[in-house]
Amino acid sequence: MRYPLLLWAGLAAFLIDQLSKYLVVHILRVQQGAIDVLPPLLVFKYGENRGINFGLFQGDSDAARWVLIGVSLAICVGVLIWLARTAPTKLMLFCGGILIGGALGNVVDRLLYGYVLDFLNMSCCGINNPFVFNLADVFIFAGALGLVLFDGKKPS
Repeated sequence: MRYPLLLWAGLAAFLIDQLSKYLVVHILRVQQGAIDVLPPLLVFKYGENRGINFGLFQGDSDAARWVLIGVSLAICVGVLIWLARTAPTKLMLFCGGILIGGALGNVVDRLLYGYVLDFLNMSCCGINNPFVFNLADVFIFAGALGLVLFDGKKPS
């Protein structure tokens, strides 16, 4: 492997995501009711996401499921190609790794369950957030943001 940091960051993100989902959904059984962790800042609430992040573009059909799996895999390949064609910094490799690991974590959910398991809900300051997400979503968002912010290009 040309970039071991990319591999290890991706593997860590994937395993952390899958382990967190297993613990919260299958051991704590959050689907039986919300679990207040640090209310209202952090509450575990069960969610089945058949769309993309935060439940956008929900689709109940099997075709939608496979389209989203294909899109996720295409994004992973795109990130790998982008990093291979540049001189990525260690930070870019880390960010690319967590993005890919998170995306693959959600792909595994879609393959196993037909949807993505979500369980994190965060509200604050009198605002009641109805959305749930998971650690893979955090890794995807943070990785994408990091790749944009730390792309190694010098401002013109």
